Amino acid sequence: MTGLVIKLKPNEKVLVNGVILQNGDRAASIRVRSNDVSILRASDAIQKEDANTPLKRIYYVAQLAMAGEAEAEAASREILTGLEPLRPIFSGEAEGELSRAVNAAVEKKFFVVMRAVKKLFPLEEALLNRSSQTALAS
Repeated sequence: MTGLVIKLKPNEKVLVNGVILQNGDRAASIRVRSNDVSILRASDAIQKEDANTPLKRIYYVAQLAMAGEAEAEAASREILTGLEPLRPIFSGEAEGELSRAVNAAVEKKFFVVMRAVKKLFPLEEALLNRSSQTALAS
């Protein structure tokens, strides 16, 4: 059988095409057979106040678009505008993830944007910490 298999923990919440679903008292698996479905685990969602770095803001905008809380075209533009100044900062594998996010934003594949950007969170944090330490040393 083909399709995406989602394994849910007891009482875990998941957003499917803008609808919040909650699992029951036992673990469960669900097979998603449709191709154009947006799925987000509540544990992967970030709150607006936590979108406090450039990449987290991009992630949040993609999350809103995926949840149907932001218009896709406007979200795509905002994501692309946010990613553009980051291109000179990231290199190597990170540059590949950034390019993946850009391409996904153009295609309005917001889950792919989120997945690519989330992989860069640790690097962004390290860069921001190094930047703040340099500023403190000055």
